[in-house]
Amino acid sequence: MSLALKPRDLEPALQAVSPYRELGAYEALWLEKGASFKSLADKFRADTLALPSDFVDPATADAAASKVLKKFAEAGISRFGVRVNKAGDYPERLREARHPIELLYYRGAWELTETRSVAIVGSRKASPEGQRRAARLARHLVEQGITVVSGLAEGIDTAAHMATLEAGGKTITVVGTPLHHIYPKQNRALQERIANDFLLISQVPALRYDSQDYRRNRTFFPERNVTMSALTEATIIVEAGETSGTLTQARAALHQGRKLFILNACFDKGLRWPERFAQQGAIRVREPEDIWSALG
Repeated sequence: MSLALKPRDLEPALQAVSPYRELGAYEALWLEKGASFKSLADKFRADTLALPSDFVDPATADAAASKVLKKFAEAGISRFGVRVNKAGDYPERLREARHPIELLYYRGAWELTETRSVAIVGSRKASPEGQRRAARLARHLVEQGITVVSGLAEGIDTAAHMATLEAGGKTITVVGTPLHHIYPKQNRALQERIANDFLLISQVPALRYDSQDYRRNRTFFPERNVTMSALTEATIIVEAGETSGTLTQARAALHQGRKLFILNACFDKGLRWPERFAQQGAIRVREPEDIWSALG
């Protein structure tokens, strides 16, 4: 006698998964009181087979998804995708984040996540020399056939993305806003070019972002640095102050077992963080060869 199984009893990979339903459920979970990256990660750790839709009723999920798609359409976004943990083409290495993300939005070529990639990050208020260093590093990575990953912010991020494009390389940006927002505004053209020709990734829930005070949305930026680190094999810090969000990525890289490179110039500014991370395993970069030899 065979036993009829309900969909929830099956392994996630064997179930038919609706991206629309999972998108809406993810958004609905973020609208619950007290929702955070940690609380959601804890919820899914407690049920290792769960998908977002297992915690949200279908009508609520579908209503949320409809609102998100309307926002995207109003922003002129007609093509985008989602990647859901346990439902196929989702990078397993992202599970190494302290609070893993269950769903990612993206625009562009998802297959770029399968390429060898290194993140270049640093201060928004970068010095001219810091921006030149970021650009030189990006060009070197392109020469090695490595995809350059950064966060589209002003300063170091922008310099790294721009130099990569100018050198004919591949780039991925992980942003701290939902797909239908542009930040910073002056990078509108750069964001659209990356989204159309390369890859833009966001983990930020659109409905939560739009429903709360903009100052609370700042917390989404350091969390995207954690995902950026998990996505790549190494992070290079070009320039950063003692309170920079870049240091979130430094901590994440060490926690995730990724290589962390810190340019030598950071050690010469009287800052405490470079030596602290060096003692934890970060690599001090005096010459570009220090990077290439460590990467192998």
